Amino acid sequence: MTETSLAGRDLLDLQTPTREEIGLILDTARSFSEILRRPVKKVPTLRGKSVVTLFYEASTRTRSSFEAAGKYMSADVINISGSTSSATKGESLRDTFLTLQALTADLVVMRTPFSGACHQAAEWVDIPVVNAGDGTHEHPTQGLLDLLTLRDAKGDLEGLTVAIVGDVAHSRVARSNLWGLTRLGARVRLVGPATLLPPDADRLPVEVYTDLRAGLEGVDVVNVLRLQLERQSRALFPTAREYSRLFGVTREALKAAKPDVLVMHPGPMNRGLEISADVADMPRSLIERQVTNGVAVRMAVLYLLLGAEGK
Repeated sequence: MTETSLAGRDLLDLQTPTREEIGLILDTARSFSEILRRPVKKVPTLRGKSVVTLFYEASTRTRSSFEAAGKYMSADVINISGSTSSATKGESLRDTFLTLQALTADLVVMRTPFSGACHQAAEWVDIPVVNAGDGTHEHPTQGLLDLLTLRDAKGDLEGLTVAIVGDVAHSRVARSNLWGLTRLGARVRLVGPATLLPPDADRLPVEVYTDLRAGLEGVDVVNVLRLQLERQSRALFPTAREYSRLFGVTREALKAAKPDVLVMHPGPMNRGLEISADVADMPRSLIERQVTNGVAVRMAVLYLLLGAEGK
């Protein structure tokens, strides 16, 4: 058993954790997957612990899976939305976190539209902070569940080629994926129109393609990203129809990839825009498995950061 410990730590990104620490989370998540297959999904692992989810942005998958993860392990889960918090009365983020700590929360999960806000919050309190997505920066638990899903499907990730396709510039998922994948030995390609690629792409450990077919040539995995129109302050491509024609992942486009290519999408999907319906539902699509693995990964994160013992 590894001596690596994450007890009391924050999870703010996937650029910081070591290969061993990522492996520990994935191995722990795999053990929790067994609980999710039981008729009664309840263990006393985190009984007496208090987990707060603080979401300043809308979410279905991330928020509900963190809530399910905590409740399946018998933690007390308190959900707070930005629209119903004292932030609407002018309370600062610092005071919000200090209040949650004073109320004896053991861990806070936060989603925010502001990049770097989770890192800042972690400096204000002595309890673990988990980044559930901060602006266009990172979304580490999404990256981890993608890694787990791929590891289940492919085994060792060493040497795999993964294409991340779409609105990379505005995607916190893309950032977490590229750091996690490269940490585990995979090769990463960023594929999309030049206007939707990050300005620092040349400094990242990736290959960059602005032609979809070239970017998909011989890849093992395609991870399709949603067009994040809500984060775009100006038009970055002519029309949605044009984007779909040039960068939509269809069965025809996948002919350039390996015959056994796997398809992923972090959701929510815009079927017919960035991904065709038949690709989303094809047998080699891992999208539903990603959602299920999201609960197991978040169980593992809560378990390891809270320093619980036994399952």
